[in-house]
Parts: sequence; C-alpha cells; structure tokens
Amino acid sequence: MIPAAVAAALLMAAPAQAAEARFDWFDYQGRDPGGVTAGPGEYRNPILTGFYPDPSITRVGEDYYLVTSTFSYFPGLPVFHSRDLTTWTQIGNAIDRPTQLDFSGLGLSRAVFAPDITWRDGTFYILNTCVDCGENYYLTAKDPAGPWSDPIWIKGVEGIDPSFFFDDDGKTYLLNNGEPEGPALYRGHRAIWMQEFDLKAQKPVGPRRVLVNGGVDISKKPIWIEGPHILKKDGWYILTCAEGGTAEDHSQVVLRSRDVWGPYEPYPGNPILTQRDLPAGRPNPVTSAGHADLVDTPSGEWWASFLATRPYAGDFYNTGRETFLLPVTWKDGWPVILESGKPIPLTHARPTLPPAPAPTLPLNGDFAVREEFDGPELGLHWMTMRTPKSVWRRFAGGALALQARSEPLGSRGQPSYVGRRQQHANATAATRVEFAPTHDGDRAGLAALQSEDFFYLLSVGRDRGRRVVRLERRAGEGEPPHGTLVAQAPLPGDGPVELRIEARGGRYDFAYATRPGAWTTLVRDADGTMLSTKTAGGFVGVTFGLYAYSPEPSE
Repeated sequence: MIPAAVAAALLMAAPAQAAEARFDWFDYQGRDPGGVTAGPGEYRNPILTGFYPDPSITRVGEDYYLVTSTFSYFPGLPVFHSRDLTTWTQIGNAIDRPTQLDFSGLGLSRAVFAPDITWRDGTFYILNTCVDCGENYYLTAKDPAGPWSDPIWIKGVEGIDPSFFFDDDGKTYLLNNGEPEGPALYRGHRAIWMQEFDLKAQKPVGPRRVLVNGGVDISKKPIWIEGPHILKKDGWYILTCAEGGTAEDHSQVVLRSRDVWGPYEPYPGNPILTQRDLPAGRPNPVTSAGHADLVDTPSGEWWASFLATRPYAGDFYNTGRETFLLPVTWKDGWPVILESGKPIPLTHARPTLPPAPAPTLPLNGDFAVREEFDGPELGLHWMTMRTPKSVWRRFAGGALALQARSEPLGSRGQPSYVGRRQQHANATAATRVEFAPTHDGDRAGLAALQSEDFFYLLSVGRDRGRRVVRLERRAGEGEPPHGTLVAQAPLPGDGPVELRIEARGGRYDFAYATRPGAWTTLVRDADGTMLSTKTAGGFVGVTFGLYAYSPEPSE
C-alpha cells in the first residue's frame, strides 16, 4: 500500500513501544440475494461490486484500464486492468504516496471525486478533483500500474469532474463541471465548460466556454450536469454527461455537434440510461444509474461502464455505488446504453473478446477470500482513513500488528484502521485478534464502518479492570467518538478471540469465540440501515476493517 522507501521514512516518525493488537487472519464471504448466476457466454453485473463509484475507462490496443473514486480513503484512485471488459484485476493505486495529496481533517466523503483516465502517445493521464484539498489536477504515468506523478494542479479552473478530450488534429481540450455563467437559476444549476489545454505547458489556454447550460432542457430545471466526456465518431463530437444527481433520479444524457465548440444538440430520446422510470418493488432492483464512460473494442463494439446501486429495501444500500457494464447501441448516430423503461440486467452476453482467466482476488459474483497476513505488503484493495503521517502497522510472524494509538475511529484524524469493502448485501467478515488491554478504554477488533460518524465496532477491550468483548455503535456526529455501548460480555483468560460480523441486508449480527468456531452471539439483528447511504449520507460504502485504540498516548 505504501512503497518501502516511503514506509521507512514514516517509520522514523512512528512512536516506539506502542501497545499492539495482532490479527492472525481475515475472512470475507459474500453472496447476493436472488440466486442470480451467469450462464455460458454471460457475465455478471456489477463488474466491480461494492464501493467502486464514478468509473472511467479507456482502451490502449487490446488492453482496458478503469479507475474509480475513493474520496478520503488512502491509497486512492484504484487502477484496474482487463482484456475482456468483464474480468478485472487491480494493478495499482494512482494515489499511493502520502506526499501526493493530504486528506487531513476531511470527512470520508470529501477529497478525491470522480476521476477520468485517458491515454495519448505513450502517456496515461488521470484527471481528478481533490475537494477541499487543492481542487483540480492531473497525474501522469507511463505504466498504468504506477508510479503515477505528483499532482499537476490546473490553475483557474473551478468545479469538479475534469476530463481530457484528445482531438485527431492533435489538440487537447479540458472539460469539467462548474457554476453557470450568470447567477444560478435554481439549486443544482450547473454548466459544462471547455477550454483548450497545452500539455507541454501543463495549463489551459485560450477562452473557456460553456457547452451545456443546466442540462439537456434547462426549462425543466435539470440538476447537477456533470461527469462530461467527449468522443468523436463519424465526424460527430459526442458529449455524454451525468444529470439528475447521484440518487434515484441519476441518469446519463448525450448531445452532439459537428464542431468541437458546439453548439451541442441533445438527443431527442434522452436520457440514454436511467432507472428512475421503473416501478418500485421490482425484484432485484438496480437504481441510481449514471455517470457513464464509453469505450470501443478493436472489432468496433461499444460498451459503457457506469455506476449504479443495488438496494436491499427501498433506497437502502450499504455497499455504496458500484461499477456496471452494458453494451452501447448506435441509433442514427446517437449512442444508447439502455432504452427507457428497461431494467439493468444482472447478467448479459459477454463482449466479443477472448474470455480472461478468473482473477486471484474476485471482484464480482459470490465469493469467499481469506487474508493470511504473511506480507510483505497488504493487498492493493486494503485502505486506511485519510493520508498516513506515520507507520502504525507491521507484519509480525504471519499476523498483522496494529499499534493501539489514541486516535478514535470517530475522529477526522487517521485511526489505526485498515479496511476492505463490503461487496455484498449478505456478507460475513471475521478475524482472530490477540490483544492484552492494559487501560480501561483500550479496544481492538473488527468494525463495519460507513464513515467516521456511522459505524459498529466489535472489539476486545477492558472495562473496570476486566477483559471484555463489547459492541459499540456510533449513529451520528453528535455521539461520542466511539459511540455508545450496545452490549458487552466478560472474556475468560487472556487468549486470542475470534470476532465475526454478519450482514443480512439491513440487519447485522455480531459474535465472538474464545475457541475456534465456538461462536457466541453478542447481538443479533442490529439495525444495519444506519450504515446505508440513505441514512448516513455521503458517497462511500461500508468497509469491514481491523482497528486498535488506546486512550493513553503511545509515545
């Protein structure tokens, strides 16, 4: 997660002789409701399950690369590779050095918003916005696995969702969402802007102009036009954008022009993707679809990656916004992802590309994985909250050791927490922890965390001199940093303890074992809807993670 040289530098700043919690292993198992399976010649949606929002995709020869948002998690902006568009492997993180960006003090749904990945003349580009931490910038790399450059800041361009369009005459254009030219006419009134960009000088040049004001029909007061991408096909400049916000009214729209500067006319059949017109209560619903990016194959097929959500009830989902894939049909020169009124299919015929072998780490479908923590580094999919300032974890004889530091889980600092995504509505996370609490308030264990304000923590701790297992819940920023106590039980002896969290849609069960597999349920049917985006807000999904804390400073 952190290059060895960077880790060594941070280690010099790490406190010595801090109390540690040792985690011997971590198990994750997940399955989706409905019994959906892909048949021969089919793939399964989403292609990236769990909190992988705002996908951007590009092709270089026969290779496809995709990047998604991570907000205030570190490392950030995961980069994926595929040869068949449906089987993906994470190959790196574009933000993997603490010196690149600083997320200190930010809520988990701030920092790095929707990225855009493109390639030109041997160089990969990722454009992005660091909200509340520097605004618009881009990174470059010769190898998409990294290393990626330090941020190159784009001065004078406000707003979010920047992207590059490389025209066939050699010119480069910068697109992004921003405020309208005059006063906003209503809440959510935004515009799509464009300006030529000088790659050698690393700055925008010439006039900056509005391509779309408000959306495809400003008389209807469309909100949050964003995520712009331009492609060129058959002499047309095709401009696709998200519209309607990222909730249930989310959609994708398209406009086109014969001139890169416009005027851009909207497709009469807009939107080209949405699920807002489907009936509530349908089986296996997919909602909130939009923020698409289009890519072609060498044989001329077109496909779209986009985000959507899978609620377990109503508009409740804990897995965040996920990455889906569907083919694009061209109708009279217009790209259409899905006809109005049609539900997003959870299985679909595969692209006409050679199928790739299954990845080592599954990213979609039902699966089970086990982490043995045998080093030398955590997998690329593990994340911490915000940018690290010191090293507080290490591999120790087949275990992951975390320093029990005095940074609480419910703060905007960087707690001793490492997590991976909850990728299924029905999921189980388990671990075994060895921890000898020496102060009342010491904690080490397993969390189901949506943000610093909404989480459950199942931990081994100490209360009035006794070693206990406890469940705590934080359900809002007004509660204490570790929330309130839900339940606790005494623990015999000082041996290792197994901890388990089981999610069943909107219900979570919490159990512990002092002998392998001899589970005792501490709490059953706890409210899991508090971990949903509907309740907790923001743009992230739940992570299951390992955590250690002591109220006593470790220095």
